[in-house]
Amino acid sequence: MLIAGIDEAGRGPLAGPVVAAAVILDPARPIAGLADSKVLSALQRQGLAREIVAHALCHAIVAVGEAEIDRLNILHATMAAMGRAARRLWPRPVEILVDGNRLPPALGVPARAIVRGDATEPAISAASILAKTFRDALMRDYDRIHPGYGFAQHMGYPTPQHLESLHRLGPCAIHRRSFAPVRALIEPVAGGLFGD
Repeated sequence: MLIAGIDEAGRGPLAGPVVAAAVILDPARPIAGLADSKVLSALQRQGLAREIVAHALCHAIVAVGEAEIDRLNILHATMAAMGRAARRLWPRPVEILVDGNRLPPALGVPARAIVRGDATEPAISAASILAKTFRDALMRDYDRIHPGYGFAQHMGYPTPQHLESLHRLGPCAIHRRSFAPVRALIEPVAGGLFGD
């Protein structure tokens, strides 16, 4: 029975995309060590990601960028990324397991939302690992394109280092304008242009 797992990475950051991954594991080729990506080291995640790509029946990874996040909001952007990843799977699964308490719309097959599914369902764990490793690699690339923010260290999350650099340098192209710490730096400027 072809069961897909879906998870995301990057809902909380102030910068960069939200990334969703969908995976159908091969029951004949089990992968040892699958777990919630957050409890694994970067080295463990990278090793497992290589195994997942090599041994899964299929996988898909989708990134939704900051412009779409700002337009839709982060919840709808996350659901859009998950839905797109699910629809790219071939062969089609007979059931989809989604980490969390919400299901993306129009998946086209039966689906269940499982809270903490990334810790209990191997297919969701695999999706969690692929989403996290893919997004981390993107953020390391962005660190070279937008130096000074420390994206390779905090991956866009609102750490003290990130907030300090954001205040010092201002938002760059990959910052999410709809997120409060970024919006607060932009709105006074816009208000000042038109006076009060």
